Amino acid sequence: MLGRLSVHRGRISPRYARGLAAAVVAVAALITAANTGPARASGPLPAQHVAQDSR
Repeated sequence: MLGRLSVHRGRISPRYARGLAAAVVAVAALITAANTGPARASGPLPAQHVAQDSR
């Protein structure tokens, strides 16, 4: 099992480095998406007509 170690003499294998880089990019994308708010309306909202019950 010693041949499967990802750290050898202080170096990270390229496979794990790519995985770590992909994880960092994914987290950054999630944080960016979470911080973008809903789109703002470009103009005033149209009037809403509410039917009233004539009881």
